[in-house]
Amino acid sequence: MKKIFCSALFCLALAGANTANAAAFTFDGNIVNHNDVVTVNFSLNNDANNVRVWTDSWLNGTNFDPITAVWNATTGALIGQNDDNGSIAPGQTIWDSGLVFNFLAAGDYLFTVARFPNFANGGNISNGFGLDGDTPIALTGGTYWRVNLDGVDGADVSAVPVPAAVWLFGSGLMGLLGFNRKRAQSLAA
Repeated sequence: MKKIFCSALFCLALAGANTANAAAFTFDGNIVNHNDVVTVNFSLNNDANNVRVWTDSWLNGTNFDPITAVWNATTGALIGQNDDNGSIAPGQTIWDSGLVFNFLAAGDYLFTVARFPNFANGGNISNGFGLDGDTPIALTGGTYWRVNLDGVDGADVSAVPVPAAVWLFGSGLMGLLGFNRKRAQSLAA
């Protein structure tokens, strides 16, 4: 059992090591309702220059008009909010959104994406967003979002389905456990 536990910890360490030092991340998905807010967590191990966070999913009206914001994850303070900035990176169009920071201190941050006109309610994420009190209205089209982060040390999306790679890793781990159990049973007999 000790070997299985050590093997599992080793596999988890390897899985985490692959993304620990990456500098650019891209996430995408679909929102369901008009007042949904996508939250991407990101971190900086050291003070950083030229951190960019942006959307490129507007696609000339195929999808929704995004509003982006960056928050300090520890204090909840709003660092910046933007509705339209299509000049951060290639692939953006007129109503895409994002922010560029010439300096961000080491720490943990949140990058939120909401559908226009769901702006932040003030200077702290605890204040919520403008459409929070609305009854959710299901969207029928233009639900796709894609965000990009550059110059960060780590990032992940909150409340997004588990990627296929994680399921594959889990099934492999279960197979290893089953193999070791069978081996132990044959040695005991």
